[in-house]
Amino acid sequence: MSNMAESKVTGIIQSLKALEDDLDSLNDKVSEMKKQLSGKTQTEIDKLLEKTKEMGLKEAEILINSAKEKAKGESERISQEGEAKLSEISSKIDSNFDEAVRHVVSTVLKA
Repeated sequence: MSNMAESKVTGIIQSLKALEDDLDSLNDKVSEMKKQLSGKTQTEIDKLLEKTKEMGLKEAEILINSAKEKAKGESERISQEGEAKLSEISSKIDSNFDEAVRHVVSTVLKA
């Protein structure tokens, strides 16, 4: 009966050894899958980062172009106001020129 018990124990040990080998193999496969998943994750992160940069650049271009247009419009408005003021001043100078000359001549003659 002891031979039979030893045979069963040996069978159990062999089964446990085979199970242990299977677990080691599974652990190796899981480790490899983790590496692959990590690589794929990094690739996706890089792609998303690039897309985010592109979107940011496009948005920045839109904002810059909008600011340029606004500044251009403001510049034109200021220029028009300046020309209008210059025209007004020139008109006042022209309309009061004769009186200013008379005043200067009168002042010079009195002296």
